[in-house]
Amino acid sequence: MQAETTSGTAPNVIHQAEPSRRKQFLKELKKSKHYYVLMSPYMIIFFLFTVIPVVVSLGLSFFYFNMLELPRFVGWQNYSRLFLNDDVFMTALKNTLLFAVITGPISYIACFLFAWIINELSPKVRAFMTLIFYAPSISGNVFFIWLIVFSGDSYGYLNGFLMKIGLILEPIQWLQDEKYILTIIIIVQLWLSLGTSFLAFIAGLQTIDKSLIEAGAMDGIKNRWQELWFITLPSMRPQLLFGAVMQITASFAVAEVSIALAGFPSVNYAGHTVVTHLMDFGTIRFEMGYASAIATVLFGIMIGTNMLTQKLLRKVGE
Repeated sequence: MQAETTSGTAPNVIHQAEPSRRKQFLKELKKSKHYYVLMSPYMIIFFLFTVIPVVVSLGLSFFYFNMLELPRFVGWQNYSRLFLNDDVFMTALKNTLLFAVITGPISYIACFLFAWIINELSPKVRAFMTLIFYAPSISGNVFFIWLIVFSGDSYGYLNGFLMKIGLILEPIQWLQDEKYILTIIIIVQLWLSLGTSFLAFIAGLQTIDKSLIEAGAMDGIKNRWQELWFITLPSMRPQLLFGAVMQITASFAVAEVSIALAGFPSVNYAGHTVVTHLMDFGTIRFEMGYASAIATVLFGIMIGTNMLTQKLLRKVGE
């Protein structure tokens, strides 16, 4: 009898809990309605121009669509063509992964180290140095500087310098020789990498509670490196995660630098990336289904890399 009573009252408890949770949710919603109203413009724009396009692109990757005819379902054909028959995509994928493996970690560490050093300066000097380091990432015509530096004639700064000191006898076609193209793109991207992540790290370092540093000194922290690992980094995890997302996105989505320096397409696709391949099929050939498959693969790689990076960053300070 007791078992029957217990089993009979359990559903009643669940049914009573559901209205209670719903009432609590509505109460919290009403209490915070002003915050949701303020967030709604951004959320609407984000949903319309980010979430919906991503979902549509994912669905469109299973169709053949040339923007003139109605989409035709082809299943996994776009993906099989991408990985089995598209040699240029495999070259672009190799270039992108190599580019991301080199520029991603280096630019991320550089952003933090420069932010950490600049944060120790006086406020006026800190503001000036922040502008100096951040300026390249917001300069519109920055690529013209590097086109002059790596110009293939004797008037190019690098060729002129190397010829003057006797290392070369004739100019090198830096941006037309496939041996140098990817290296030059990596160098330029690293120079441009002190952007949003750098500012986020500066802001994060400004918000660290100084009392934590004093408490750490009393608990046995003896030098700045221990302070960095056990106090500074754990205190700015949100900025570290944000910076990781921005740097990963920038390293995998490289296209503008490659097109500006090496042309589109580059010599023997030496500077070709996944994004330039996507632009080729999406904006020139108008094979939107195939372009969507490329975008979906890139999106999956970015998501996987971000998840791995965030998992590693959560261990900082442990």
